[in-house]
Amino acid sequence: MDIMKLYPAGKEYIWGGIRLKNEYNKNIGLNRISETWECSVHPDGLSRVVSGEYKGSTLDRVIKEHPEYLGKNNKDGFPVLIKFIDAGKDLSVQVHPDDDYARIHEHQNGKTEMWYVMEAEENASLICGFEKEISESTARKAVSEGKITEYLHYEKVHKGDVFYIPAGTVHAIGKGTVIAEIQENSNITYRVYDYDRTDENGNKRELHTEKALEVMNLKPTTAKKSYDDYFECPEYSVETLCKCRYFNTVKVNVKKTYVFNVEENSFQVILCTDGCGTVQNGNSMISIIKGDCVFLPANIGKTEIIGSVEFLKVKC
Repeated sequence: MDIMKLYPAGKEYIWGGIRLKNEYNKNIGLNRISETWECSVHPDGLSRVVSGEYKGSTLDRVIKEHPEYLGKNNKDGFPVLIKFIDAGKDLSVQVHPDDDYARIHEHQNGKTEMWYVMEAEENASLICGFEKEISESTARKAVSEGKITEYLHYEKVHKGDVFYIPAGTVHAIGKGTVIAEIQENSNITYRVYDYDRTDENGNKRELHTEKALEVMNLKPTTAKKSYDDYFECPEYSVETLCKCRYFNTVKVNVKKTYVFNVEENSFQVILCTDGCGTVQNGNSMISIIKGDCVFLPANIGKTEIIGSVEFLKVKC
């Protein structure tokens, strides 16, 4: 049972930028890399294993052959999708359904997510929820007239900020940000407003007004998060970023060495956000640099990370 370095699926949308290519080593062959699906078994974008005995296989295929790699907590399947997002321009105003709605109407999971801001230009911002509670009729009128942004809450963002976006929260990532997104394993998005943009063929992107109105939370929400859960020692520090029913995420800053156990309950994923180092488990060892993603099968045991490296560690 090896640790596995992953190669992402790339996505190119009209709002994408160039920072993932230039600063995060994403040589995917796209002109404008909007998203990289770093750890994904979703059929819309499969990540591949590029190290060890499963080199060349999709992660989806590995999990189908070895469902025990997910751990005892995840008997219903792979629970998350982990991305990098580069917002060269504003993303559309959008909303995701919860599990109950999505499973009935879309035959997928819903989509609750968290964002960790890795880069933010001066005055960068994002949208998260409504500024104050509004009625359904007001929301419907605002959407139909293209004025929904007048009712939404804007939050300035800085490097290191964390946001938790439950299903039903109207949101939009603003231009000038690079974000790590940990979300449910889903690709359901209901677009509410897209600034009347057109693609290279002059076509506007589809809006999903009725479904969006059915699922959106019309009350304000506190999306920006912080936890009083921080530990530091001479060799590393660990900070909790998000705890929810779908995933737990911590940020680890290794100065020398960090040792932890991957137990039988869950796999873990390492998403490198800065620096470089090595990940070692038994006889399996790989190097990581900024932008790399590593899958650690459940019950792999004692794992050691050596170097000067910052990463997000996700388990479910």
